[in-house]
Amino acid sequence: MTSTPHGELLLVGHGMAGQHLLEMLAERGALADGGPGAPRGWRVTVLAEEAVPAYDRVNLSSLFTGTPPEQLRLGAPGFFDRYGVRLLLGEAADRIDTAARTVHTSRGRALRYDALVLATGSTPLVPPLPGSDAEGCFTYRTLGDADAIRGYARSVHAQAPARREEGRDGPGGVVIGGGLLGLEAAGALRSLGLSARVVESAPRLLPAHLDDGGAQALRAVLESPGTGVRVHTGVGAERIAVDATGRVCAVELADGRRVPADLVVIAAGIRPRDTLARAAGLAVGKRGGVAVDGHCRASAPSVYAVGECAALADGSTYGMLAPSYRMAETAAAVLAESVRAEPPGSAPANAGPPAPRPFDPSAVSPRLQVLGVDVASLGDPFALDGAVTTVHSDALTGVYGKLVTGAEGVLLGGVLVGDTSAYAGLQPYVGRVLPARPADYLAPASVERPVTSWNPPDDAVVCSCHHVTAGQVKTAVVQHGLTTLDGIERHTRAGSSCGGCAATLESVLESALRGEAPRARPDAGPRPLCEHFALSRPQIYALVRDERIRTFGELIGRYGRGEGCAVCKPVVAGVLATLAPELGLSHILDGEQATLQDSNDLFLANLQRDGTYSVVPRIPAGVLGADKLVVLGQVAEDFGLFVKITGGQRINLLGARAEQLPRIWQRLVAAGFESGHAYGRSLRTVKACVGARFCRFGQGETMDLATELELRYRGLRAPHKIKGGVSGCLRECAEARAKDIGVIATATGWNLYVGGNGGSRPRRADLLAKGLSPAELVRLLDRFLMYYVRTGERLHRTATWIDRLDGGAAHLREVLVEDSLGICAELEAQMQRHVDAYCDEWQAVLDDPAALARFATVDFGASGPGAADLDAESVGELLEPGRGRAVVLPDGRETAVFKTRDGQVYSMDNTDPVSGARVMANGIVGDKDGVPVVTSPMYKQVYELRTGREFHVGRRMLPVVPLDARPGDRS
Repeated sequence: MTSTPHGELLLVGHGMAGQHLLEMLAERGALADGGPGAPRGWRVTVLAEEAVPAYDRVNLSSLFTGTPPEQLRLGAPGFFDRYGVRLLLGEAADRIDTAARTVHTSRGRALRYDALVLATGSTPLVPPLPGSDAEGCFTYRTLGDADAIRGYARSVHAQAPARREEGRDGPGGVVIGGGLLGLEAAGALRSLGLSARVVESAPRLLPAHLDDGGAQALRAVLESPGTGVRVHTGVGAERIAVDATGRVCAVELADGRRVPADLVVIAAGIRPRDTLARAAGLAVGKRGGVAVDGHCRASAPSVYAVGECAALADGSTYGMLAPSYRMAETAAAVLAESVRAEPPGSAPANAGPPAPRPFDPSAVSPRLQVLGVDVASLGDPFALDGAVTTVHSDALTGVYGKLVTGAEGVLLGGVLVGDTSAYAGLQPYVGRVLPARPADYLAPASVERPVTSWNPPDDAVVCSCHHVTAGQVKTAVVQHGLTTLDGIERHTRAGSSCGGCAATLESVLESALRGEAPRARPDAGPRPLCEHFALSRPQIYALVRDERIRTFGELIGRYGRGEGCAVCKPVVAGVLATLAPELGLSHILDGEQATLQDSNDLFLANLQRDGTYSVVPRIPAGVLGADKLVVLGQVAEDFGLFVKITGGQRINLLGARAEQLPRIWQRLVAAGFESGHAYGRSLRTVKACVGARFCRFGQGETMDLATELELRYRGLRAPHKIKGGVSGCLRECAEARAKDIGVIATATGWNLYVGGNGGSRPRRADLLAKGLSPAELVRLLDRFLMYYVRTGERLHRTATWIDRLDGGAAHLREVLVEDSLGICAELEAQMQRHVDAYCDEWQAVLDDPAALARFATVDFGASGPGAADLDAESVGELLEPGRGRAVVLPDGRETAVFKTRDGQVYSMDNTDPVSGARVMANGIVGDKDGVPVVTSPMYKQVYELRTGREFHVGRRMLPVVPLDARPGDRS
């Protein structure tokens, strides 16, 4: 059998769009592997002008918070070898000869093609400003730009002592441009410790995405005290001033103002790179860019253009990732069909069958985070003709929302700033009739909003990054038997980029599993927990309780398979903790229990984005004596912690390193504090107003009651976190009806409300009973919480749990008030056993040397003990099976070492690839499809232990580190 001919595909440009094109061709089986009898496919050569392969430009700013450049690289390891792709780094295209189908390169090569794809991207638009070439003036586009800015910022900081002596302000930079790139650059300056001034000539920030109201809300938050950001809009930069040494010192504005600047970043926009196309005689757009049709075909045969260098028929160009990916997918579809339909050279490649789906720019609805502020734009937010505009604005909270609807309530577009929780429900309905009033979606968080994402139409786009429809997700669920979002990501790519569609995907998944919208059939069967258990959380709870199963190993050995994962292990850990009084178990960090815990429970603290932890002692009802307040202040000062009053009336001490936590808690426990469980799926707080003791409207003594409830239910592990509130009157100052358990005082007694939620899906609590005495209230709460613990699904707040109960709140009243199942006495007795068995988790850790040892990093320094004998076996002796540990090697590298349940030891870099925090050692060890993996505690990405590759997605790598490294060995 002879090999089928392959087409020669030449890709000019290796940015994010170019790499995505290659991956899409690989997914369609349209890349040649060069083997005998291989199917017809493209043999690809890539010209990459930069000296490094494609990297994630969207997260370029993460370099300033410690992420190594190699962590930004795109593409799975071995991708180019696997598909025979020739990657020519540091080699640019100089000239295109469309008649001869040849590209001449900067190194003198002449490369022939059957199909040519231009993915040359864009260049920064630098206005003709005097001084723009001065030292200290930068653009912000590439790895090289980021390195240059970081290096210059160091020199600026080095001059800080002299500045202070002269009485000048701290170091600061100016960003020229208030679009996405400009605000990203401002965030980069803040990460480098510089204040940032943003200068935008348009009358508002993000002029292409936000209206005036949205831009005002964004600006108000960006300029709030302590942010170090100031904004100048409606005025352009006139000149960049330099000092006597030739370094930038200020930016002069068109209105005569002079803004001091130690560093200037020009981010005034981008310009499509179309020089090659123009010289080759290809048609270009009226505002630049390679002119393409809806299938990304350029004006010459066999030539395509994708990404920021391409211009659509109306002249539009796009500078965002989602449309670039859409174009790459469209071009890949055409190329995949054409290489199979016609032998190479027999017909123009772009004259073959059309792509199944042309590029549709209207489907792009960006959801962003700008300097920590959530921003989303839907459809066309500037539509006017026959449109109706609905607006909600709250200047105090910085929340703004606008929806634009057309005839019969069709959603044309919208803007969301500060609170984008409605995005997931709205995005699938762009171009469709909204199921509810527009105003309902913009209601404040205290009002229940309609949920439109339960079962969107099959052709509605639910993942705009990869243009995946609800129908495609449902089909994948049915065909592949999927039960998790990880499975959906693997088979459809939905949710693998920005993650903004996760809530919608969850709803579509449930819809597919039930055959219709979840609320229509609340009695449908339970969903399996994960690939390791064909059981739901309530089923696992019942088995552990009834069969008195005391370990995860026993449970998975009898009712599961494999090693477990970051889904099932914490669930089982929570069940074992809840049933500890029945099973005779002690601390959650004893023995195998510690290997099941997520990072928060492992360190009894809440992991923060920089890898440090927060310390939140319990302050029942928010009542705190002055002596304890002094202790908290002293601890914060001694350990250099940031102090924040939480929304639950407690004090949060932020910035503690893991090894500091025991010393901090020794001080706090000695002062009478105990764990506040801010880290656990358990009771967080019971918030209280001052009640009748102080308030002239109060009808009940709230602080004493809230204290009693918080102390009674502290430490109760549940399917999700639980929050409570006690209000002294119907004014509801403690937001009781936005809590899982809410209590309101009335003239006739206490009213009990359950199932409230003030989060991303706000829900007002349901009245369970009214006019209760304190004893009746406690008895009913015992029943409610234990029934929730028994029957709730993983990560379902009480609000979701009640909504999905057959009968909802009415069912609860039957079971808990009328005792229709005859279990109320049993629920009360179980709660009392929990109360009687409670012990403070931090006190127990301080009394246990083995538990304390987990907070320290093992250091095999060059002169330290065991350095000469370091190997996998010796390190493995330090580890519990199924857990990791941070280890410093003799050469100074910090590595994460993991040991699986079968005793295998693996070692890789301890740095989380997304956040740059050193936390990978705290991830949960398990397996996926039989492959040993670890799940990052930061953002839950999954990495293969053998190779360090990101599981299935393959975009990121954790460098594998040999354990026998010696000083000076940096290979």
